[in-house]
Amino acid sequence: MEISRNMLCAVYGAIGLMALVGCWGNNLQLFQGLDIIGGNVRFWQLTLENPASRSITVDILGIGLAAILWMFLEARRLAMRGVWFWVLFGLFIAIGAAVPWFLIHRERVLAKADGTTRAGTLTNGEAAAVGLLALLILAYTILTLTR
Repeated sequence: MEISRNMLCAVYGAIGLMALVGCWGNNLQLFQGLDIIGGNVRFWQLTLENPASRSITVDILGIGLAAILWMFLEARRLAMRGVWFWVLFGLFIAIGAAVPWFLIHRERVLAKADGTTRAGTLTNGEAAAVGLLALLILAYTILTLTR
């Protein structure tokens, strides 16, 4: 299955939007009645609450650091401007939204550089696996927002 750059950008945009809504929908619930500093203190306290929260926090911080390092290197390699915006957005807003939106920026730079509209290919099995994973993550995101 051939994937166009426009389709890939639409998917990245949807992933980023889902991550932003899911993250901040939950953050706004957590921050109710607290100022920004109190909300952040409470947030980080809760990440230490139990083994599951500690595990997922360390996992996200690890992938976030790897993604930020890659974003800096990729931005330099492709002469992309504005990488600091995406890094700061990831650190202070949501890394799950920043990385996909950085990838949209990257796809636009690549399209301009090579003039192609083709982003790559997936086998039908890979496309199905990604689609199934996306549905599971969307369902979990909705579940978190309805609790």
